[in-house]
Amino acid sequence: MSKSTTTTPQPMPFEPEFIAGLKSIFEEKIVFNQVLGLKVTHLAPDSVVGRIDMKPELVGHYAYNRIHGGVISAGLDAMGGLAVMAAIGARHMDEAPEQRLHRFAKLGTIDLRIDYLRPGIGTHFELRAQVLRLGSRVASTRMEFLGPDGMIMSAGAGAYIVS
Repeated sequence: MSKSTTTTPQPMPFEPEFIAGLKSIFEEKIVFNQVLGLKVTHLAPDSVVGRIDMKPELVGHYAYNRIHGGVISAGLDAMGGLAVMAAIGARHMDEAPEQRLHRFAKLGTIDLRIDYLRPGIGTHFELRAQVLRLGSRVASTRMEFLGPDGMIMSAGAGAYIVS
């Protein structure tokens, strides 16, 4: 009996100018992400990863030096939006990078759910997001908030308007 091997086509990688433009929008133009200290560490058509370093301004419980739940929620919401931006960019690879970067004007959160699974204690946190479905009007995402040891602390799901 012979095995059939089918491979799923890998998405085409983004151009450096598209990555730089998306990082600029996310880390500089969305000023609240600067307040959070949210930085993009990985940007691909099918997933995005970010990082938040713990700082005193993000403490939600002073006795435990625990990160505020609002930081977790806002960070996961932002990463879900970034994942949608990446998916939209991947869908329109036939366009120039600059043209694709103008497609995000109408992007906005329409639903967000966060499950807080463990206390947010650590020196830094990793945030991951991926798009489950990119429709013509709405995108659905899944997000994770991880501690320094890679343990999941919070999970999220979001819906975003894309048109």
